[in-house]
Amino acid sequence: MIHPMPQAPLGVALIGTGFMGKCHAMAWRNVATVFGGAHPRLEILCDTPADRAGEIAAQFGFARATDDWQVAVADPAVDVVSITTPNGLHRPMAEAALRGGKHVWLEKPMALTLADAQSMADLAASHPGQVTLLGYNYLRNPAFQAAERLVAAGEIGRPLAFRGVYDEDYSADPDLPWSWRMTHAGGGLGVLGDLGCHLVSQMVALMGDVAEVTAMTQIAVPSRLSPDGPRDVENEDSAMALIRFASGAQGSFATSRVARGRKCRLQWEVHGSDGTLVFDQENMNELWLHRAGEAGFTRHLSGPEQPDFAAFCPAPGHNFGFNEQKIIECRDLLRAIAGGSAAAPDFAAGLRIERVIHAMAASNGQPVRIEELSHEAA
Repeated sequence: MIHPMPQAPLGVALIGTGFMGKCHAMAWRNVATVFGGAHPRLEILCDTPADRAGEIAAQFGFARATDDWQVAVADPAVDVVSITTPNGLHRPMAEAALRGGKHVWLEKPMALTLADAQSMADLAASHPGQVTLLGYNYLRNPAFQAAERLVAAGEIGRPLAFRGVYDEDYSADPDLPWSWRMTHAGGGLGVLGDLGCHLVSQMVALMGDVAEVTAMTQIAVPSRLSPDGPRDVENEDSAMALIRFASGAQGSFATSRVARGRKCRLQWEVHGSDGTLVFDQENMNELWLHRAGEAGFTRHLSGPEQPDFAAFCPAPGHNFGFNEQKIIECRDLLRAIAGGSAAAPDFAAGLRIERVIHAMAASNGQPVRIEELSHEAA
């Protein structure tokens, strides 16, 4: 099957130049080299202050720079807006881009609150000609795509249970300064919005929709120093949940930003009636598969037989990386704009992920049905 790519170059605006901003820039610069089609026009980069924006625009290869995101979003030469800013700016920037007739590539989490996410999904639905895509790049790992196909093909039978964790230690040091990420107004949810949503995105891709969660959250370091003195940490450092899927399958979920020694432990197992799949992002080029009747697990190394790997490298066992996942994500966005398969997760699918993490945040040890939380947000 031939998947379309835009043949006319699309104009790109990038807002934000941090870790994910640079990742987006590399994806835009490399997507046509890897997958063909027209090379995007890198039109305008936005950051503050203005002199920094100019320096980074030259580094990233953008034609112009601005320190005003509204200028970037309204620019008539721009067709697509990449948004990689702090969480509190996601909704106003994404909604302005949609109203301005632009396609939107937005980093997760979708929004600060469930009501914000609902508003964004509603607006996107009222602009059906414009593509939205959320930055869940771990879904593009060839090993994960292979896992999805194995589950869908019934290779491990009926999925019975999911066990997943996503742990890092970037907030484990109690002397780490206070930041906007630790507030409801600036960051929204804590680790659930930063890490947990990634685990949810993979969980629902493998297991289907979540029906109910029972969760607990914890703030491990209640106060941190800021230039103005001690400030309260408002959102969660860790969360754990029991899950009931719409299919009747069960699951467990845990995420932490204070797990000493963990760097990117996005790890899960799917237990099926005829087998088990195991994956760990810290070993992202390996997928472990057990089938009924076998003595143990078989290690499958990433290679050109897995989805999208061969576009980067023809040799098996040559490791795939974080930024390559983002290039695939960019390719999927461009295909959707060209009229191919729909971008996923778009804002509608992103809203379903947000419902799950906000249900966990609201649970406080009590069962929360996702459908009931959805009605409250609406």
